[in-house]
Amino acid sequence: MQSLGLMEGWPVPAAAGAVVRADGELVGAFGPTGQRFALASVTKPLAAYAVLVAYEEGAVELDEAAGPEGATVRHLLAHTSGLAFDEHRVMAEPGGRRLYSNAGFEVLADHVAKATEIPFGEYLRQAVLEPLGMVDTSLEGNASPAKDGVSTVDDLVRFAAEVQAPRLLDPRTVAEAMTVQFPGTKGVLPGYGHQNPNDWGLGFEIRDAKSPHWTGSSSSPRTFGHFGQTGTFLWIDPDARWSDGRGAGAACVALTDRAFGPWAVEVWPKLTDAVLAEL
Repeated sequence: MQSLGLMEGWPVPAAAGAVVRADGELVGAFGPTGQRFALASVTKPLAAYAVLVAYEEGAVELDEAAGPEGATVRHLLAHTSGLAFDEHRVMAEPGGRRLYSNAGFEVLADHVAKATEIPFGEYLRQAVLEPLGMVDTSLEGNASPAKDGVSTVDDLVRFAAEVQAPRLLDPRTVAEAMTVQFPGTKGVLPGYGHQNPNDWGLGFEIRDAKSPHWTGSSSSPRTFGHFGQTGTFLWIDPDARWSDGRGAGAACVALTDRAFGPWAVEVWPKLTDAVLAEL
């Protein structure tokens, strides 16, 4: 895809990207797609997928108690547990505010590890990474399941294809993950300010009508995904239409090695709009 060539002009030391259809066909790639990049918060969708596998295996329930008093696995996945951003400190009642929380995902991973009796990084490997052939993706040792994953574009393309056409999970579970949890909840989208509502699914951020936003002006409201502070993003637009008539659905992955900042706010939406225009 010619649109991915826009990444050539990004002010970053290294960048790689790709676009994949809902049927798993890779339709475009740019840069060193086999290079491992720090994912930052793009780790969260991978961790969330592992939690959903644990749910389907019966190890946990979405509405069982987990984290602060009154909170559940669902609250933790949807950033409504009330935990602070990077501290295991309660700042709100569960379900009342959308408080984006790395700590919440760490509590969530501990909960799953206890339920499965498997360290979370190993459970992620067994439940998601290994079955999808994501051999260059890892969450090592005591690394945070909120932000310390490492991966490649090649591997994230496999994950994006899985989310669009699930094999590891029941499609109904994935549909729930991309459905707004606790509708109408206000909150801050890191890097983009207060959003009302600040919609989120189960581990995936949902675009809806948010403005400003890191996706494009032509992204559908149902677009979901995540971006990371290491200059990374993954979005999936289930309503993206292909001009060849082969249905809907597309995903885009972009990984860089420069911290998120004004440069990303400027170039990411332009890339997204160019990709969607080229479908």
